[in-house]
Amino acid sequence: MIKSITHSYIKLAHQLDRAGAEFLPICARLVFGFTLLGFFWRAGLTKLGEGASKFFIPSPGAYAQILPQKFEASGYDQSAMSILDWLVVMAGTYGEFIIPLLIIIGFATRAAALAMIVFIFVMSLVDVSGHGVVAGSLLDANPMSLIPDQRLYWSVPMIILIFKGPGSISCDYLLCRFTKSNAFPRN
Repeated sequence: MIKSITHSYIKLAHQLDRAGAEFLPICARLVFGFTLLGFFWRAGLTKLGEGASKFFIPSPGAYAQILPQKFEASGYDQSAMSILDWLVVMAGTYGEFIIPLLIIIGFATRAAALAMIVFIFVMSLVDVSGHGVVAGSLLDANPMSLIPDQRLYWSVPMIILIFKGPGSISCDYLLCRFTKSNAFPRN
């Protein structure tokens, strides 16, 4: 009897392993899309400038959000910001659109997931050092801590995507099938 139960348990565990290899990456991308895509896109929209040049001249709010201390020191004068500052602000702005889109459609997913983890880390540093957000401490028994507990939750789906890939419902998978590559072998 115990041997039969053990055998059934092991068989079920193997089936769950196989199903999880496909389900986890797709679930990670869906969770990211449902919970954070809108957040990042809305944040990116606040950084775009006005008029026809809005994609090349960031809003003053972009500098205030990404480089708060430097922008304040300049007297909130965009013309006082350097070309490097402009590049950092534009990279952050476009990153809020491009990286989430890549994750959702599953294109260059592992690289995009790694980029998102770096983005979340840098965003957290700016929030704490530049905007004075109280960080709390990791594993402080307060899951409402904005930083770092919340940002750790944001990173978990990205870690799944880095290690497991995007799953079969993705541009990466279709590209690999099209090119007959074995970069994403099925389990």
